[in-house]
Amino acid sequence: MLAALGDPFNPSSVHSEGRRGKSLLEEAREIIARGLGAKPKNLIFTASATEAANLALTPTLMSAQDKRPINRLLIAGGEHAAVFQGHRFPPQAIEILPLEKNGQLSLDALQAALTRYSGQKLALALQAVNNETGVIQPVERAGDLIKKEAGIFICDATQAIGRVDLSLKTANADALFFSSHKLGGPAGAGALIFASDDLSLQDILIKGGGQEAGRRAGTENIPAIVGFAAAFKSALRDLTTEKPRLQHLQKEIESYLTTVASSHVVFGQKSPRSPNTVAFAIPEIDSQTLLMALDLAGVAVSSGSACSSGKVKESHVLNAMGMREKSALRISLGWSSTKKDVEEFGIILKNVVRDIHSRRSGLPS
Repeated sequence: MLAALGDPFNPSSVHSEGRRGKSLLEEAREIIARGLGAKPKNLIFTASATEAANLALTPTLMSAQDKRPINRLLIAGGEHAAVFQGHRFPPQAIEILPLEKNGQLSLDALQAALTRYSGQKLALALQAVNNETGVIQPVERAGDLIKKEAGIFICDATQAIGRVDLSLKTANADALFFSSHKLGGPAGAGALIFASDDLSLQDILIKGGGQEAGRRAGTENIPAIVGFAAAFKSALRDLTTEKPRLQHLQKEIESYLTTVASSHVVFGQKSPRSPNTVAFAIPEIDSQTLLMALDLAGVAVSSGSACSSGKVKESHVLNAMGMREKSALRISLGWSSTKKDVEEFGIILKNVVRDIHSRRSGLPS
């Protein structure tokens, strides 16, 4: 990536620098596509997973065998805002499907919707891993159900790649999208991948010079894309060692939560989860209060769902799960997280919770 930053690559140019840029672009495309079981020509580079979601979620995503536009988009209730806000369907064509209390999509609700709309052309948008709770979704079974109705399954793999075993085949998806920065690559790069040559986009989101085989205009960001491919390759290579290492740290965090507050709730704890996420609440302490106290103590955690002002608001994911708690804090682990980090977090959390309780009771902390 650093080498690519030093040259003015335009992969659409025919001069030697342009050809070098084109070579780097196609090498990155090959690395990512092959790593997920796809043909390189079926991968479209974008600026983000959000853009990829906006590009894919259109009524005019068509197959060679069925050129009818999609009548209805089914969206799981815990999806990212990029799906809820970024799709290009009219409001009357959308149905939101509930989650089970364990955080997974209700397959019964999906089947009921498929029966209700039998004969229509349908698409399903479902994450492989939820971005708030880390719950692994039943993508393979959901894909089977939608495909029995000749529907299209579009999978958001942003939280899954590099954290759980996933490919187009194991996700059972027709299309899959994700981003670079979630893997430790640079921000500013994402990808949309189709499982076969059969699917095509009739309504292009960004029009212009015809880059990305006419499917996404704009000069490709070569430094970000080669950084994306390097991070992707590294994440897949290290998955077998990183996954158990992060699972161990995840369990340690949850052990600290038990020690600090017996009333705590870990959302999705009874479901299969990504090893890098712990979403929790301490019912007697407001989530915003706890987030701010941890931040002041040097610990960066996220709210389950944050508005533009940075305040904690109700989580649509928890609402979709039918949970009593309305907001959560999310602890994220990554390749740089260590056992020492987790131990330090445990000490800080204990002190912060003690101080909050002491202030409420009027006793010295």
